[in-house]
Amino acid sequence: MDLPADWFALLALVFLLGMKHGLDADHLATIDGLTRFNLGHAPRRARWCGTLFSLGHGAVVVGIAVAVGLASDHWQVPPWMEDLGTWVSIGFLTLLGFLNLRAVLATPAGDMVRTIGVKAGLLHRLQQASHPLTIAAVGALFALSFDTLSQAALFAVTATRHGGVGHALVLGLAFLGGMLVVDGANGLWIASLLKRADRRARIASRVMGLMVAAISLSVAAFGLARYLSAGVEGWYEGREMTVGLGVIGAIAFSVILGRWLARTPRMAGAD
Repeated sequence: MDLPADWFALLALVFLLGMKHGLDADHLATIDGLTRFNLGHAPRRARWCGTLFSLGHGAVVVGIAVAVGLASDHWQVPPWMEDLGTWVSIGFLTLLGFLNLRAVLATPAGDMVRTIGVKAGLLHRLQQASHPLTIAAVGALFALSFDTLSQAALFAVTATRHGGVGHALVLGLAFLGGMLVVDGANGLWIASLLKRADRRARIASRVMGLMVAAISLSVAAFGLARYLSAGVEGWYEGREMTVGLGVIGAIAFSVILGRWLARTPRMAGAD
């Protein structure tokens, strides 16, 4: 991932990267599980699970950014780390895409589709958390992954070229801000769907599941194309923000489409 040299462009890109990171299937799946659990144990807290998870997750990213910024005079991100991070990301996104596609196809018509995540599945018990600090700690634990840490280290090293550790801190907070917007909104939306659990909610959950699968597979395919083709990489350079906005736009479109598809039968008098 090449980061732009201009400070404000870099800041905006890192904010978009935070939003994109918040759309990670493991984030969506874990927030789904935390929200479901808290609806039965602490209903008033359920809708804030996404926000609390994101704050804990972002705190680790900010900490890594500051630590790397302090150490940047003596340490640089090795070239092999970005290559390994790319292949790890492609592999996980491909797996998550197929898992979520299968979940949509296998879920009975009367049930809501649950988003599938690899880490969320392995650490299922962690989703049974209710205390705000515990929910934030779950988010922090999920940040301890190679892709998250390598990404934080990369933009922290880039930030120090603009003025030092303070800039690394600002970028870490920008990443947290983007992630907080998406994960917070996701938590509110999931809580709303689960409280209703009607036909409209079931349709919306299926659209969401298909969207997660489609975006995961598309981003994995594009990442592979960038890695293998200098032409694709050249086209992408300078268009990072455009691609990021495209991903966010696809999410927004899927939410609007899900609501529209769910409302159409009702307009004819059915529900």
